Amino acid sequence: MIKTLTKSLIVLMLGGLFSQAAMAQDGASALKTIADIVASINHYPSDADKAALAEISGNDSLPQGLRNMADTVANISHAASADGKEAMAAIQANESAPDRAKELAGIIASLNHVASDDAKNRLAELFP
Repeated sequence: MIKTLTKSLIVLMLGGLFSQAAMAQDGASALKTIADIVASINHYPSDADKAALAEISGNDSLPQGLRNMADTVANISHAASADGKEAMAAIQANESAPDRAKELAGIIASLNHVASDDAKNRLAELFP
């Protein structure tokens, strides 16, 4: 019951956090940084990647959903944790989230040791 309530609350909170305006400039740059890191992950992010992700997740001016992505990727160890996958599912379910963010969230949630060739190609298309 509490887990269902928590999921519902997260989805509602993310509703207003992914506006197109919020994703402009810094948000777009942060999203590309996350996408580049996901494309390069080999079992887990490097120390440099973790530092860049910590900077994103600690930036209160960025949307919470974007910061959740950075946290999820920073904590990948071969795959996203159950909590990370849940956060990515909430982003994908959020009607206000940009399509690129939803697709990146799906790739993060399905990552298994490394991004697949298809995922890498899609990331390159979405975040040139």
